[in-house]
Amino acid sequence: TLKQNRAQIGVIQADWKKMREYMPQAPSWLTDIFAQKSPSAFQQRLRALSLEEREMLLKEAITHELRIVLGLPSHQTIDEMKGFFEMGMDSLIALELKNRLQELIGQSLSNTLVFDYPTLDTLIPHISSLLKITALPVVKPQIQYLSQDAPIAIIGMDCRFPGGANSTGEFWKLLDKGFDSSIEVPKSRWDIDAYYDPDPEAKGKIVSRKSSFMTIPIDEFDADFFGISPREADMLDPQQRLLLEVTWDALENAGIDAKTLKGTLTGVFIGLSSHDYEDLLTLSLSTESIDAYVGTGNAASTATGRISYALGLQGPNMAIDTACSSSLVALHQACQSLRLGECDLAITGGVNVLLSPTISIDFSQAHMLAPDGHCKTFDKSADGYVRGEGCGIVILKRLTDAKRDNDRILAVVK
Repeated sequence: TLKQNRAQIGVIQADWKKMREYMPQAPSWLTDIFAQKSPSAFQQRLRALSLEEREMLLKEAITHELRIVLGLPSHQTIDEMKGFFEMGMDSLIALELKNRLQELIGQSLSNTLVFDYPTLDTLIPHISSLLKITALPVVKPQIQYLSQDAPIAIIGMDCRFPGGANSTGEFWKLLDKGFDSSIEVPKSRWDIDAYYDPDPEAKGKIVSRKSSFMTIPIDEFDADFFGISPREADMLDPQQRLLLEVTWDALENAGIDAKTLKGTLTGVFIGLSSHDYEDLLTLSLSTESIDAYVGTGNAASTATGRISYALGLQGPNMAIDTACSSSLVALHQACQSLRLGECDLAITGGVNVLLSPTISIDFSQAHMLAPDGHCKTFDKSADGYVRGEGCGIVILKRLTDAKRDNDRILAVVK
């Protein structure tokens, strides 16, 4: 038979456990066989039941394990749509639940199991599909693709702008009557007397005494409302604070309860390019005073990520820096993400806060600043621009979805 030089098929009764003892250096195909496990006792119980009974037992078993790790009484009803972390779970408990379920079903599970399937109504079908013994559907997002020029609805917005425009209503009123937001640099930002020089060639100086500043106190922030400790708040860039507050207000303006967005495909696209607060911290902090919050409080990626984290969002998240066009590019990316079906709702906008004279000195040296502190766009007297600050957020939705959901449509991005 061996001389025929072709594979032969045969059936043998093999004791793989004993064979493994005699073959510690077994070839890979045998190693795979050795690694195979017998069905767990729980799997064997499931296979002895009808389809309906299997689904019921699986649901009861997973719910039981969840009650144990969370310390919930056996009689307490659990909402299958409620997020595990909303019930009090943390990362350590998530790992404990994963390990208990792994032991229960006799299969290896991902360490990110609870993060990927954060509710009973998503976890149970997933476990069911792994066991391949029930007909429970696995919940998957429905992707809706639209054309590149499909209209996008703006269903909510809010802002903090110079001149006291601390809401869209106040902003419209100021635009209607006309107003000048350019003011002398407040002493709380930097001492303009120490930096001002009308000579554009003066080194280390600024050719203008004016910029556009918000009137709100940027050092005030309700950190507790967003679950941020006082210690972490001290290192938090005011731009991150503004983004959290204005996003929350923009969602309210859209008629959306921010707490209902947890686990949804909501994307965050924010334009920001300055980092004055980080520069100030670098100058003022000793090396011994630097902690983990310095990084998370000032990175652009964390500024956007914090929004998704605070609200439990599962859509795309990105910080965009294309200088003066950052917010516009963020809006474009948000619209494209909605059209591609990557998200069903999008939070987009931009933020900028002027805390340090450094960039103004740089722009002054480049002859980019208007000496009188006024933009004169498209005018023959134009001689530079004025730096400004603020935060604006809009809430976007596919126009078809906004009409379906009877949202108030403020504007449409064609």
